[in-house]
Amino acid sequence: MTRKKSLIDRMGPLALAGMMLAATSAFADTAAAPDAPAPNPDGPVAGCSKGSENEGFFSRLKESYQAHLAWDGGDAAALTTLVVGGGEAPESNPPFPYSTWNVGGSQTLGVENMYYNALMDALYCGEGGQKLKDSRFTVYGWVEPGGNISTSHTRYNYVTGTGGNYPAAYSFEPNTAQVDQVALYFERTADEVQRDHFDWGFRFTALYGTDYKYTFSNGIFSNQYTDSAKQYGFDPVMYYMDFWLPKFAALGTNVRVGRYISIPDIEAQLAPNNITYSHSLLYTYDPYTQNGVVMTNKLSKNWQIQTELSAGNDVAPWDKNERRLTPAACVIWSSDSGKDNIYPCMNGLNDSDWRWNNVQHAVITWYHKINSKWHTDTEIWYMWEAHTPNVNNDTGPNGSNLGDAIIAQQYSYLNFGAPSGAICKPTLVYCYSYEFAALNYINYQIGPRDLVTWRTDFLNDARGQRTGFKTRYYEFALGYTHWVGDAIELRPELRFEHARDAQAYDNPTGLPGMGRNSQAMAAADAIFHF
Repeated sequence: MTRKKSLIDRMGPLALAGMMLAATSAFADTAAAPDAPAPNPDGPVAGCSKGSENEGFFSRLKESYQAHLAWDGGDAAALTTLVVGGGEAPESNPPFPYSTWNVGGSQTLGVENMYYNALMDALYCGEGGQKLKDSRFTVYGWVEPGGNISTSHTRYNYVTGTGGNYPAAYSFEPNTAQVDQVALYFERTADEVQRDHFDWGFRFTALYGTDYKYTFSNGIFSNQYTDSAKQYGFDPVMYYMDFWLPKFAALGTNVRVGRYISIPDIEAQLAPNNITYSHSLLYTYDPYTQNGVVMTNKLSKNWQIQTELSAGNDVAPWDKNERRLTPAACVIWSSDSGKDNIYPCMNGLNDSDWRWNNVQHAVITWYHKINSKWHTDTEIWYMWEAHTPNVNNDTGPNGSNLGDAIIAQQYSYLNFGAPSGAICKPTLVYCYSYEFAALNYINYQIGPRDLVTWRTDFLNDARGQRTGFKTRYYEFALGYTHWVGDAIELRPELRFEHARDAQAYDNPTGLPGMGRNSQAMAAADAIFHF
């Protein structure tokens, strides 16, 4: 996805200090006039206030935040981005979390992907700011507190993996507030607009908060949750290298090596990458990250292909017991206008034998821009796993549960994390487990800083292997996003969900008759970007 431009770039020659008063004016072209002198690499970038390099860093940071918070959206027409070798970028960021349709495992080819923010603008206006910007290295992140009011009242049970707001995510504790995410990014973005020379990039993302529960991979600091059940934890959720091969394939190739977000999905773990605060059930129960290599080839204006080889879903490649060499492949089609994008994937296909989150994941997403105000996002997936222990089998010694014993023998915990058992006929020790899900977002852009979203979500956990309850789920959410300038996001929402065949909500024991079929929630978060 493309990222929002720096306010310095947006405002062009306007001084940074003047942006506090002029942030409501139109955006200016940042290209220098043909006879303009080359910028001084040892000085600040063009557009900073005169003498800014002599100011203290915190003084520049204060001015930068004032400018970012004063931004009112400017002239939307001036933000139009053309994709090299493609159509027009369909949306704008803000208010959306993306401006080009999401492509997993790669930068968006043909557009500038550098991320700008108040912190980097303050650094660019200091001594050596131009050199720093030319290096393409950036540091940024956010702090995201959140909270909810729910019709559920029990606490989340870390032993059974149920209770509270579960299976809703990420607000699993009801009627409480918490720090969901504190994220810090270090990255260099490869220049994948040009097609003249090889380039490279990297990203390291450190995440702390309650959301680590959903992002960790087995064998990568996973003991914080699997052994200690900590409410707050740390996860190095992304660490990878990008290599840009401009002459490989017709319009270039990106090769990503390391740990990256699973391909594809409308949603992602990191808060600013999502349209709403909460996550759909579809997203909550599919793979999160892979460790491996993914190659994205741009064949033409309309077509891209992706191939991947990983160690499996949410597992460390050095985990000999759980890793499994797993290929994946995707096709990406975009219309000439860029308003439609269809993205089918076989996101992992191996022996499908039961182990840590070894689901086989067939998925397709479709993005469609209806007009300047409306667009819709749709995702469907089918997942399966073979030879899954049956938790409904009582044919062991002295009536013990063989399915539970098999899980406990392999893992030091039960119903804790990804390798849950299935609910099948009592005569079976193992069985085939599967699930199907469908999701739709309808988005309406009120203005350059405001967005309304309606989400419809369906999950059929046909063997109860993903949620622990064998039932069909229906979830509906109404969300609103308001940006304060382009530095703070406020995202309140209302959510209702229903489990048709089981009392899955407010059920800390996981037993029939101990919970509720439905749940309603009011929730909100705030994302403070730096």
